[in-house]
Amino acid sequence: MARIFVYGTLKKGQPNYHRMLDSANGKAEFLASAFTTEKYPLVIAGKYNIPFLLNIPGQGHRLHGEIYKVDDKMLKFLDDFEEVPTLYQRAQVSLEVKEWVGGTEGEERPAAGSITEAFLYSTTTYQPDWPSLPRYESYDSRGDHGLQYVTRSERD
Repeated sequence: MARIFVYGTLKKGQPNYHRMLDSANGKAEFLASAFTTEKYPLVIAGKYNIPFLLNIPGQGHRLHGEIYKVDDKMLKFLDDFEEVPTLYQRAQVSLEVKEWVGGTEGEERPAAGSITEAFLYSTTTYQPDWPSLPRYESYDSRGDHGLQYVTRSERD
């Protein structure tokens, strides 16, 4: 089992969250809310208003998101969904736990404020103007930014 940190459309209440629940994709269990220990720029870009975490450590904000424990099948699905390695790369990062709620009985439950690690998806391939776009610390597809995400089924 691997841990994945999601910060965009795969979070609860967001357009692709249903993919985390679909057992045909594998198994995903919500563990905790957390934020990155390092700052990254999270921007909304492209004609589909996709949230992109630019792999420029030290810039932007500490990003808020969710940690999931996923099986190998879900990890493979997520790698395919995130178009690894052409669109995104998967890398391990340090996270500060806000609230740990999941996990199996007897499993260690890190306290709020403790540091843990998980994989996240970021991109090193982006348009030259993307680093200058507005940066967000928490993504919501219906946020007051007015840049509603265009789902894959709605695209041309």
